[in-house]
Amino acid sequence: MKGKLLCVLCVAFLLTGCYAKGHLYPVQGPLAAEVPLPILPATATGIFNSGSLTVTLPGGERCKGAWKMVNRKSNSGPQASAQPYVDLASAWDTVYGAGFYTAHILGTRLHVHAALTGDKGSVLHVEIYRPDTTNEPVEIKGVAKDDKGNIYKVVL
Repeated sequence: MKGKLLCVLCVAFLLTGCYAKGHLYPVQGPLAAEVPLPILPATATGIFNSGSLTVTLPGGERCKGAWKMVNRKSNSGPQASAQPYVDLASAWDTVYGAGFYTAHILGTRLHVHAALTGDKGSVLHVEIYRPDTTNEPVEIKGVAKDDKGNIYKVVL
């Protein structure tokens, strides 16, 4: 009982606008071939609310950007985005298996996109979603794609 309560409180804390630490794991592209595999640290604020994401790339470049909700009806991209929307449907399928995007992401209520810009010019697009079900534990999944040909699994 205490474990469930703690889990619910942690999820509520994350969803109310505080912050979460996470990592990006390369699964395809030049970084995925490196040994040891580089693991990129990430910090998110305001998950599924207004907020931001910061990711540190190899070499120390910091990429920052704001979350935007993806249009639920058409999944046409984030609302009021300053950067062009990059469709990450194929990245979802690369990371989680063929058909994952269509079966789980398309039309979901809690689906956000962030276009991050690095202080050295890199661009990283990130999407995260939370299933609409209320089953415990809540599993948040995500993917990212950069302008260098890398695809990442996002874990928060």
